[in-house]
Amino acid sequence: QVQLVESGGGLVQPGGSLRLSCTVSGRILSLGNMGWYRQAPGKEREVVATMMSGGSSNFADSVKGRFSISRDNAKNTVYLQMNSLKPEDTAVYYCNAHLWYSGRYGNFWGQGTQVTVSD
Repeated sequence: QVQLVESGGGLVQPGGSLRLSCTVSGRILSLGNMGWYRQAPGKEREVVATMMSGGSSNFADSVKGRFSISRDNAKNTVYLQMNSLKPEDTAVYYCNAHLWYSGRYGNFWGQGTQVTVSD
């Protein structure tokens, strides 16, 4: 069984930083694209940042220059470094991973971690 476990969320003041981590466990054959999405109350889930297996990345315009994404393939882990946080970054952040497992291809989501940016 494949699981994505996120950590690192919490409460931070505007201008602060947080680092989210997401580790994939299970009988994984290979990891493909990984990324982070977020969903604020009353809004649809939106992409924050994605990273291809080869290392190229993409960011939502709203986080460019403030957030960075990285991955450690040896640890099956993807990170989201969030700097200069704003109240509008408040949301539940979800990890996403495309991967091969047990001879099949799947798209998996983590359970989400709350990020709150407030004084």
